Amino acid sequence: MNLANWLHHTGLVRPDAPALRRGEVLHATYSTFAQRSCAVGDCLRSRFGIRRGDRVALFAKNSAEYLEVLYGALWIGAIIVPINHKLHPREAAWIIGNAEARLVFTDDGRIFTSLSDVVADCREIGLFTEELVGGLGASSRTTYSAPVAVEDDEVAWLFYTSGTTGRPKGVMTTHKNLRMMATSYALDVDTVSCRDHVLYAAPMSHGAGLYNFQFVRAGACHVIPDSQGFDAAEIEKLARALGSLVFFAAPTMIMRLLKHAQSSGYRGEGIRTIVYGGGPMYLADINNALDLFGPRFAQIYGQGESPMTITAMPRDIVADAEHPRAEQRRASVGTAQSCVEVRVVDQAMNERPVGEVGEVVVRGDTVMKGYWQNEAATAETLVEGWLKTGDLGSMDEDGFLTLTDRSKDVIISGGTNIYPREVEEALLTNEKVFEVSVVGSPHPEWGEEVVAFVVLNEGTACSTEELDAWCKTQIASFKKPKRYIFVPELPKNSYGKVLKTSLREQARA
Repeated sequence: MNLANWLHHTGLVRPDAPALRRGEVLHATYSTFAQRSCAVGDCLRSRFGIRRGDRVALFAKNSAEYLEVLYGALWIGAIIVPINHKLHPREAAWIIGNAEARLVFTDDGRIFTSLSDVVADCREIGLFTEELVGGLGASSRTTYSAPVAVEDDEVAWLFYTSGTTGRPKGVMTTHKNLRMMATSYALDVDTVSCRDHVLYAAPMSHGAGLYNFQFVRAGACHVIPDSQGFDAAEIEKLARALGSLVFFAAPTMIMRLLKHAQSSGYRGEGIRTIVYGGGPMYLADINNALDLFGPRFAQIYGQGESPMTITAMPRDIVADAEHPRAEQRRASVGTAQSCVEVRVVDQAMNERPVGEVGEVVVRGDTVMKGYWQNEAATAETLVEGWLKTGDLGSMDEDGFLTLTDRSKDVIISGGTNIYPREVEEALLTNEKVFEVSVVGSPHPEWGEEVVAFVVLNEGTACSTEELDAWCKTQIASFKKPKRYIFVPELPKNSYGKVLKTSLREQARA
């Protein structure tokens, strides 16, 4: 079944419901949203020759038009290739070429000068140019055709991994994968209501965009902030004005929102749910968030290869303070979502005992079809029906999964495994520390030594000796950093993830 059927259905059932807003201003009702998306699909097919299975790339900032083009491509059975607008055009061009995209939509249609050198017959179109607006001329009609029928295993969304360790790989996500992801959200993460206002403060090319589907089906209103990105003061304004605000945020974004709240006195009024994921949320940070905003936080853990759907922890579990292991649960990433099985295994794929660390593997209806034109990587990652995540963690007796680190990030010092996250958690309990990232650096005697990159809170001072003494009260001596490097900020990629590869290079230098 074509995912675009959900928009078609809502356009018929709730035609006058507000669908798209630019800030507080209404851009389209659901009837108009569906009509415009159908018109975009007609335009793609008649004017540009796009057919079922062709790839259509989106390399643009968040906008209402982004969603209209996304659904327009899906409407005719084309495959969306979302590209984070923060990437360099050269990086985006590589993805476009690898995906063999026929079209790429950008904000103004003038990002690339020679796309033909990258991939034959690919054309760049501006989201706000006459080429597209002309194709939307039929959007005033009152009737429109249904989306084309597709098979469940046809690819809908070709997502390219962040590529921090090399060229990104194209993850083939099917209509069924995304339908199961959206269905599981309501079962495992949070309720979905037609009264919700879904805010896109994170890039639509990633998790925020993936989460549009369940809200389209429910008839909720999609809000694109005027900034087209994350601005804490703007979020407060929209939350107060619209109410029932729901959005996905990386932990670094939540930290910025909390920093704003501490200075402004804002306490989350108008926000219903913030779903966090995409990086480690440390215990000290989520405790602080709950103190300021109350039970407004739900957590998900997933990967592009199983989008947003490995484990989850709904608001009541995140906020629970009564359970005997409440803090341990809050520090975890929750339990397996209803659409998947999750295990922790050793190198031979044998399940590890409760409490012991191994690699996290997952299988179920949300796991990718494979990597685009990369059979070797697919065979290495999909083993015996299980997706090998590359993440290390342990499972408790109640099924709560606690992540330690990526397997490549584990530090081996003196023959002993040290998990950076454990050291980071300890340092973050110090009130002077704002952010921290721990990496391993080569050492002639121990193999590797623990190095901590530390960002202090504004207006505070802290010495290496002070942090060393603090760590001694929190963790075993052999785990504490041998070096502390104070930095004004941590290097991050376009999704807000800390670039540990860059930090390792700095540590060696």
